[in-house]
Amino acid sequence: MLSTIGLVAALGGISKSLAATPCMDVLHLFTAPEVPAFAPSEIAVPDRGENGLVRAGLPGEGLARHPMLYVGENYNKMFLVKDGKVVWTYATGPRPEFDDVWMLSNGNILFSRMEYVALITPDKKVLWRYDCNTSKDSKHTEIHACQPIGLDKVMFVENGLPPRLKVINIKTGATEVDHELPYEEARGIHGQFRRARVTAQGTYLLSFLGLDRVVEYDKDFKEVWRYEIAKPWAAIRLKNGNTLITNEKDSLTREVNAKGETIWEFNCLTDLPAEYQFTSAPQSCTRLANGNTIFTSRGKAGEGPQLIEVTPDKKVVWVLQDWKTLGDATAVQILDDPGIPEIPGESEH
Repeated sequence: MLSTIGLVAALGGISKSLAATPCMDVLHLFTAPEVPAFAPSEIAVPDRGENGLVRAGLPGEGLARHPMLYVGENYNKMFLVKDGKVVWTYATGPRPEFDDVWMLSNGNILFSRMEYVALITPDKKVLWRYDCNTSKDSKHTEIHACQPIGLDKVMFVENGLPPRLKVINIKTGATEVDHELPYEEARGIHGQFRRARVTAQGTYLLSFLGLDRVVEYDKDFKEVWRYEIAKPWAAIRLKNGNTLITNEKDSLTREVNAKGETIWEFNCLTDLPAEYQFTSAPQSCTRLANGNTIFTSRGKAGEGPQLIEVTPDKKVVWVLQDWKTLGDATAVQILDDPGIPEIPGESEH
């Protein structure tokens, strides 16, 4: 059996044989005649309480700027956007929250839903699902972070007492990694982890939301790197080797190198013009191949932008504020950005 590092290396070796933007090649699967508008696997979502505001005259092309897979933790419907329109949705009921989402190169979608993590097909069939302990006592668990490792493995972190990082082979059902993570019981379960990623090198990059640090572990869970920062909701390892961290407390996203030196920083409170201010601090972001960064925001009662894209020199080139079409934004995957999503390190979201 391949280790995580061995699998990452093997996957990287085949990446050149696949299409540069494989998700674009499978979008037709979502609009095929056999795809139901509402499937038996879905649970209806109540109408949103937001004001339905669509703000015109903003930079960029609105929904037409990027094809994307989009979720927000306060509205439990997943959206697939193509050519400026929502072409597919998946509803998961009134609660709890979406936090992480991935489209794989074969069109399947992996997502976390706090109480479970699941893999579905474009025609909305559930291929695999792992459920948390939903008891109301100290034994309850939550899942907010997940990642595909190849087409047959899933990495996720299950918050709990203790929290655990797991890798499950969804084809065989085998649990290949099950490791306890550091925690402080007094800080509770809900705020332990929101993001975890396997890097291109096969290491584990974890954002300790409640403990104010980002830590990288090798395959044996020996700590190899640490960066202290307030409330790190998300951290991703970029292709240049730097780490991009979203500090939710300070509305700050910071790119640091291996030495912990700041290479780039964007403070949404001070770097965004007043007319584009978020009403809720960004939780995650994605780095595009052209160097631009897209921030996501949950908004506040339907107010403020949901997505903003900025250039490396901090120019705002896209502001999306469309509460009529979409809910709030917690995570977004840009589908025409190059890279094979299930190969760790190729999708910087």
